[in-house]
Amino acid sequence: MEKSFAFLDRNIEVSFATVENGRPRLRVFQIMKREGTTLYFATSTKKSVYTQLRENPNVEIMGYDRNEFVRLSGIAIFDVNDSTAKEIYDTNPVLSRLYKDYRNLVYFRIEPQEMEYYDLTPTPPKSEYHDFRKR
Repeated sequence: MEKSFAFLDRNIEVSFATVENGRPRLRVFQIMKREGTTLYFATSTKKSVYTQLRENPNVEIMGYDRNEFVRLSGIAIFDVNDSTAKEIYDTNPVLSRLYKDYRNLVYFRIEPQEMEYYDLTPTPPKSEYHDFRKR
């Protein structure tokens, strides 16, 4: 499991999938922070991704680099406290370039349900599967 999260720590730009009207929607997101198995993100209430997450909080992300990738599915939860939101804003320079104040964003976390790690470099390829629902 640590191998998977270490990979996501190194590869913070991920494909981020939501559902809209029963159809998948995909975009690139940046992981803003990680605490243990919890991943934090930020968005604007003006973006369609916010509406999609409010209607259906099930998400899947995938990080990829050469022959390695991690896929994680989970639930988006909008209960990030103010001090964590401010920390995320203050430590991610892209946010301050796009938004004047940390309060112009909404912050959410993903509680993972399942995670898969693949490394296609060796023969046979390596894979790991983690089911967080069995905790």
